[in-house]
Amino acid sequence: MRVIIVGAGQVGSTIAANLDANHEVVVVDIDDDRVENLMYSYDVLAIEGNGAALPTLREADVERADMVIASTDDDETNIVTCAAAKTVSDAFTVARVRGTTHLDTWQEAGGAFGVDFMVSTDLLAAETVARVIGLPAARDVDTFADGSVLMAEFSLPPESPLVDRTVAEVDRFDEVTLAAVLREHEVIIPKGATTLAAGDDLVAIGSPEGIRAFAGELTPDQQGEGKDVVVVGGSEVALQTAVILEDRGLHPRLIERDPERARELAERLPHTTVLSSDATDREFLAREHIDEADVVVAALDSDEKTLLASLLADRIGVDRTIALVETAQYATLFEAVGVDAAINPRDATAEEIIRFSREGQTENVAIIDDDRAEVLEIEVDAESVLADRPIRDSAADLPESVTIGAITRDGRYVIPRGDTVIEVGDHVVLFVETRSIDAVAARV
Repeated sequence: MRVIIVGAGQVGSTIAANLDANHEVVVVDIDDDRVENLMYSYDVLAIEGNGAALPTLREADVERADMVIASTDDDETNIVTCAAAKTVSDAFTVARVRGTTHLDTWQEAGGAFGVDFMVSTDLLAAETVARVIGLPAARDVDTFADGSVLMAEFSLPPESPLVDRTVAEVDRFDEVTLAAVLREHEVIIPKGATTLAAGDDLVAIGSPEGIRAFAGELTPDQQGEGKDVVVVGGSEVALQTAVILEDRGLHPRLIERDPERARELAERLPHTTVLSSDATDREFLAREHIDEADVVVAALDSDEKTLLASLLADRIGVDRTIALVETAQYATLFEAVGVDAAINPRDATAEEIIRFSREGQTENVAIIDDDRAEVLEIEVDAESVLADRPIRDSAADLPESVTIGAITRDGRYVIPRGDTVIEVGDHVVLFVETRSIDAVAARV
């Protein structure tokens, strides 16, 4: 498949890195430094120029393209790029937009602007935040198999009762598979004798009920969903987060410094208490009992302000802090200094577009820890090495860096065990190290 990616920022680069091995990828960007870096880093053709301009698209040979992905940081540029591509090609077009205004129009019109598929960065980030809020101690949560399977990433705190225990000792949940242990720069596919250490990141795959039970075992002091949620900031992603929480029946509080924006948000959020104040004012925080909140979500207009608000919330005693981080490299730093979960909106966008761009049986994908690994959902066909074989037999034909985490059959959860026979039509959720993605794709 020939794929043209317009925009070589974080989203575009991540997509290019995932597709370059099995596709003919062309990346277009106006920044010559980005273009040069991509040519050295990946097996792609990189072109300097304005991807919304027809001459540049023709230079990229858009007439032969199967897919055009517009992923710049400007919504209108992405929409114009897709429209321009449609005038001279039959390529399937994907547009990334920041907010939901264009998305709402596109959905209401049943597709518009020459865009075949549209992705909203803010909406995807808000959905990720809502999933993390709903699972105690989780750093990241993704759904698979129409919600029948959850993948959750947890950081193992020093006070957890699971520290210094083996996987065999903590494996008490039938519907949970501990798929991987991420330890510093190492990805460990756990065995029964693997000992868990404080600071490990654990990737668990299982049924929603099983994952919640495992989270309770991991951090017994954080039980149940966060009911009292405070959102700091009046950005679009903060608004979308509050909307999702309202849809769940919650009544969040939202703090926005600008009175005009606060008034606008209050009109749009009937079940949210909107407070116009400075979220770093300790007297205000004490007066409004913010310290009693279960979760504080910080989504301010700069990473520095977001970090300050998150650390202050942690200092006054809030149970969990979640930060929306614009700079991908800062996410790890945020978590290292005490933020419980740092979510980068562009990561969520890249995952969604990669999922849509994958050929074959791949139904869904989640990128783990800066692309060190992926969790894939595949639908098994008759050609797969998994089909009609017990897992212990088919595992011999897969790389060692693969874990079969969950199976669903006709919407029912099937516990993956060594003697479990995977059938054609089953949906299988796999943990795969990035270095083994191509080998796995060719076999399953």
